[in-house]
Amino acid sequence: MPRPVEPFRFRQFSVAHDRSSMRVNTDAVLLGAWAPLPASPERILDIGTGSGVIALMLAQRCPEAKITAIDIDEASVSQARENFLASPWPERLEAEKISLQELASGNPMSPMETMQPSFDLIISNPPYFRDALRNPDPTRRQARHTDTLSFDELCGCSAALLAPEGRLALILPADAEADILACAARYGLRPTHLTRFYSNAAQPPKRILLALKKSPPCRDGIPCRLSREPIPENLTLGSEEYRALCGEFYLGTQ
Repeated sequence: MPRPVEPFRFRQFSVAHDRSSMRVNTDAVLLGAWAPLPASPERILDIGTGSGVIALMLAQRCPEAKITAIDIDEASVSQARENFLASPWPERLEAEKISLQELASGNPMSPMETMQPSFDLIISNPPYFRDALRNPDPTRRQARHTDTLSFDELCGCSAALLAPEGRLALILPADAEADILACAARYGLRPTHLTRFYSNAAQPPKRILLALKKSPPCRDGIPCRLSREPIPENLTLGSEEYRALCGEFYLGTQ
């Protein structure tokens, strides 16, 4: 008989994740703690919320923001709603079963309050495996592979939903850096922050943390080029910098 999956306990909230398509993991917690915040964000979108852990972290970080979490997996949405109701911020968190593509297109069947809302921050730990062996579990496969949300769709839909000064924050495999930057550029999204994450200082980077924002049009609707690219930073699992970054969330790290 399989062992029960215990809730993941943070300093200010707990996350049940036994029914979610993706369990609480280092990627999600790292992104939720790292994401650069725009000034006084009022509306935040969490794409592919799973158990809702990133949305909960942002509710803790952004005390005035209303956070919408979306997912295409019914069980994940149901569990995220339960986690939101059990949190200190139930009035500021909502979970909806809808795809990013449907939301960005203004689908009239959308359960959202408006056809195409505008967000100050869009954040996602998206599906990113493209050529890897497919997981036999269909819900895990859906959560982990780009079949349901390509990089091009992620950037294009996010650009359509971002407020003028809004930001898009992502975590992806390190080898996807060139691909995601090329997709982002096609939709006028320019990088503002880039951190390469190492699980071991002796190994190549495992993930990239990337924040982007819209480039203002210069002429004829063509986005301005960056005056300079962001200077990449490095972060290693278990380092003093990592503990400081996640210290407000993990138990026993202060």
